This record gives sequence, C-alpha cells and structure tokens, in this order.
Amino acid sequence: MKETIQLSASRPEDVRAAARILREGGLVGIPTETVYGLAANALDGAACARIFAAKGRPADNPLIVHISDIKQLYTLVRTVPKEAEILASLYWPGPLTMILPKADCIPDEVCAGLDTVAVRFPSHPAAQAVIRESGLPLAAPSANTSGRPSPTTAQHVLHDLGGRIDAVLDGGPCDVGLESTVVTLATNPPRLLRPGGVTLEQLRAALGEVVLDPAVLNPLAAGEKAASPGMKYKHYAPKANVVILDGPRGAYLDYVNAHRENAGALCYAGDEKELRVPCVCCGGEENSSAQAHELFDALRRLDDLGVSTVYARCPDKNGVGLAVYNRLIRAAGFEVLKL
Repeated sequence: MKETIQLSASRPEDVRAAARILREGGLVGIPTETVYGLAANALDGAACARIFAAKGRPADNPLIVHISDIKQLYTLVRTVPKEAEILASLYWPGPLTMILPKADCIPDEVCAGLDTVAVRFPSHPAAQAVIRESGLPLAAPSANTSGRPSPTTAQHVLHDLGGRIDAVLDGGPCDVGLESTVVTLATNPPRLLRPGGVTLEQLRAALGEVVLDPAVLNPLAAGEKAASPGMKYKHYAPKANVVILDGPRGAYLDYVNAHRENAGALCYAGDEKELRVPCVCCGGEENSSAQAHELFDALRRLDDLGVSTVYARCPDKNGVGLAVYNRLIRAAGFEVLKL
C-alpha cells in the first residue's frame, strides 16, 4: 500500500506538488466548495481509470470534469448553447455542473460510454489553483470509497482512501457540503439530474422550463444508463440501515421512541431532547442550507452510534431541501415510511 502524501492548500509549494502529481498521471484528493474530489487528468483515460479502481466505483458511473476558466469549456464540448452561457454567467464559478455533447478529446472512461460530458467551474480557490497550476482539466468525483458518504474534510478522504491515492490537499471543511447541481443541456427542455446548491427554482428562473428527472426521487429504471453521477447506485450510506420517516415532527418523535431497540436517530437540532435513542443532529428544521452543509459528516458520525437502524427525519423537498432529500433517500436505499 502506497503512502498518501498530506499537502496543505495554504502552501504554494504544496499546490505545485499536487499539480505535478496530476500531470504525471497520479490521483490527488482536492477541496472544492461542494465536497472533496478525487482528481486526475481528465484527458488521460488511464489516469481516470485509476479513479474508478481507487474508489471501487462502477465503470458506468460518469465523472465530472473541473475547469478553472470558462474558455476551457469550449475545448471540452462540441457546442455551447445559449442556455449554457446564461447559467455560466449566473452560477460559475460555483456548485453547478452542465452536461453537453462531448468533444473528441474526452476519453470514454470519463463519460462512461455516453456521448456527453459533465463540466463545472468550482469556486474554491484551492481547486482553481491546482487546475491552473496543472494546466489540465481535472476529472474529479467525490474522494470517498464508492457508496460511502461523500467527504467534506481532508480527514474523511484519508479515512476512506489513505494508501490508495497519491496525495490529499487539505483546504479545510467544504462550504456547501453536498455535490454540485447537475443539469443536462443535451436534451430539450433541460433536465435536472441531481439537485444541489443551485436549486431547481433558480434554474427555472434562468431558463424557463426545466424538467425534474424522475431519477432524482426514484431509482433508475432497469437497464437505464446513468446520465449523471449519483443517479444509479445506493450512495452515502452509513453502516446502519437508514429509514426515512416522512411526517410531522410529533409523529416522528413518537415513532422513534416506540421503536427503540438497537435504533438511533438522524434528527434536527432540538429533537434530541425528546428522543430516547442515540442521536446525531443535522442542522435546524427550517435551515436546508445548514442541513446540506452537515449531512455527510452526520451520516459518517452515525457509525459511532453502534446501532443497526437509524430513523431519519424527512427534509423539506423544496429549494436546497430537495438536494438533502435526494442524498438521504439514496443513503436509505429508497426506504421511506409515511407517518
């Protein structure tokens, strides 16, 4: 097992070292504003294949390509429609990924055999610095073991991938805490494939009609190809079985307290005072952004409870809450109980 070098984003020489590893075909965990990404040269199919091997990621799950200048987009896709220019002007750099027809330079490993590529321009200064220093677009899914909660700190990356990747660049905790919004502009009308920090409501305000893909709230149909990361497989799961309880707060509290055997709770601040099981809190009931910021760390902390079942409160499904719900139903394997 190789030693994973620990680097700091606050040291320019460490940023240069990370860029050198990437130019040489290596793998580096890098911070973004959403989650930590496992980066490789997006134009090198062999390097991108190492991402899948390190994560244990299925080969039919496409990657997102990260850029540090909007001009790079025009080299990675065949066409840039007006809708892409509108969204880029509003939300780049930031937590928005756009899917467009791919240029010939994109290897099959990145797009999982599709004729499209997902691209985003992260706002995190360390991510931008590494991309600029490397001189490369970087393919970077979340830097975790496939299926585990996504990493929002460098320590999460080391916990999952230490010894399996070349380096991790520590840029502190991620601000958003959930992966980027993914919208495909390769269909008419555009489709939201994965909700995130840029909401469905914001996309519709910018573009008009935007369809919510059924796979946001439901499993993919049998045999259907995943057009975006995070659509096909059970993701983000702690060791315990997660069950989402969808109903009023009082009904949630009563149900959990009546089903306490080897159980824990993923709840909102204040709920723990009334629950008679081990709890992990995940933001406030009315604050979807705080829930998003804390969700993946909370899912990891559930492992410390030592329980076999975790009952999670169902988030609001509007705005950023839709992104929280999307991640939570995948952590739960779509097990939702209406109260």
